[in-house]
Amino acid sequence: MSSKIPSPGFTHEKIETNNFLMIVLILLVIALGGMVEIVPLFFQKSTTEAVKGVEPATPLQVLGRDIYVREGCVGCHSQMIRPLRAETLRYGHYSVAGEFVYDRPFLWGSKRTGPDLHRVGGKYSDEWHRIHLNNPRDVVPESNMPAYTWLEGTPIDAAETETHMRALRRAGVPYTQEQVATASDAVRGKTEMDALVAYLQSLGLALK
Repeated sequence: MSSKIPSPGFTHEKIETNNFLMIVLILLVIALGGMVEIVPLFFQKSTTEAVKGVEPATPLQVLGRDIYVREGCVGCHSQMIRPLRAETLRYGHYSVAGEFVYDRPFLWGSKRTGPDLHRVGGKYSDEWHRIHLNNPRDVVPESNMPAYTWLEGTPIDAAETETHMRALRRAGVPYTQEQVATASDAVRGKTEMDALVAYLQSLGLALK
């Protein structure tokens, strides 16, 4: 008398013919694979510690970054230089995670209607940036970038600065309580053009 061998619960055929089971197992594999790749990065110094020369943004630079996002600059300009010869020859040293540890959120991006801006800090004078923002074609004739003339005449809302700084401090940026408390005074009397230029001039200086 022969005994019947029970079939295993998860056969190849059963998984392929059960859509719900297959979806669950696919999601499980993706989740585990993602964790294996991502979790170790939280414990590597190269991704969690700032490289030498990188400091938290000043109050004026913080507001300039917000203006950069608000005006859609992030939609046309990336802030990530890839580790490829063509990239580094044109833009400079490739981007490393330690340069962005204080960014909330990251603005790496991949869109390049305009050039990458990661190493633009110090490349041009403040006056060049002001001319470029007021009428891009005065300095780059082939540019299709719109003008941002209103920034020059729009004063910074100094009262909001402390709120921005406090939120960044809660998110882990190492601002002191004194820096947060004096943030509004540091930007009083400045315009949105001042803030945006200050932010652009801060980009990518550590690994120039």
